[in-house]
This record gives sequence, structure tokens and C-alpha cells, in this order.
Amino acid sequence: MSVNTLERYLPEDTLPFLKKWFEDHTIHIKITKNRNSKLGDYRKLRDLSHEITINSTLAPQLFFFVLTHELAHLLAFEKFGRRIAAHGREWKITFRSMLLESIDVYDNELKSIILKFAKSPKANFMSSPDLVKFFRPEMEDDLMVYIENIEKGSKFLYREEAYVLEGLIKKNYLCMHLSTGRKYAFRPLARVKKCI
Repeated sequence: MSVNTLERYLPEDTLPFLKKWFEDHTIHIKITKNRNSKLGDYRKLRDLSHEITINSTLAPQLFFFVLTHELAHLLAFEKFGRRIAAHGREWKITFRSMLLESIDVYDNELKSIILKFAKSPKANFMSSPDLVKFFRPEMEDDLMVYIENIEKGSKFLYREEAYVLEGLIKKNYLCMHLSTGRKYAFRPLARVKKCI
């Protein structure tokens, strides 16, 4: 897929950045159906070309953000060598630089979130509550909420199983499965259904 073909998935004015970042690399970009486990991924192929997959359902600004994340892998490996950690210091430096370089592509409301995120980029989109809430405002309604927004002692459903919220442990929420009594830690942005 050519850089120009990507245009319909991207915000305006992103092509100059992509053309610069793609440079002489042979990159196969695959637009996939929605995957709950990941938004995108990168791999180097046996023929020494590169493959990036990205979910087709992403909003244009999120699509560009994820594409930047995946391209940062390629550029970090090319610059620092294949022995670096996938989301280590070298990748963070590369991703941060790319985010700052392209910051004007993002809406004003999102710019401050990206600038905060760029100080110490995380490997997982879900590790940034501000990004998740910006890109997925539809994730909360009257019944479906983030677990961080329910009170201690509240009962809720997660994947059709009943739990009760017991409290906070470090950054996660300790919950007890009601039928087994087992305890589980939930991340703050786990989406659960409140019991009424």
C-alpha cells in the first residue's frame, strides 16, 4: 500500500511526515479489521522489508498515532540495531521525537495530551488514561463505566461474571469474583457493567 493510499485513514497534513519517515524503506501496510487485543503491530520480514498492521476502525488521529508508534520501531531498529528492547530507551527516544515533530497534526485539545505522553512514551495505548478517554469517550454510558469510576463495595459484571470492588492496590483495583471468592487486580480503565 502506498503512502498516498493511506490518506483516507489519516488526518490532514500527515503525508509529508510519512514520506520522510518511510524514506527508502520497503514497508507493507495492512489495514485489518478491528482487533481487541491490539491497535497495530510491526515486524521485519525475512526479505528485509517491513510490515505494519493497523486496525481500520481507528479515528484518523489515533490511526496516525498508532502508525507513528509502529514506524518508531522500524526507525529505532534501523538506527540502534536489532538487539534493542522493543519498547526500550531507544524506541522511546525515537517515538518521542516523531510525536514532537508531528505535533501540529493533532487537534489543540489532543496536543497537550500528546505532549504529556511524549515525556515518557508507554508501549501500550491503554497505559495512558488521558489518551484512552480522548479517543474512546463512547466507552462510558449509564451502565458501562471504567472501574476507576465505581465505589468500593460496588458489584459489577466483567465478561458476564460478577465481582465486587474491594479497594485500590498500588494503581490497580482489587476485586473479588463472587462465585469463586478468588481475587483479581483490574487496571483503572477496565470497562465494566455496573450492577443496579
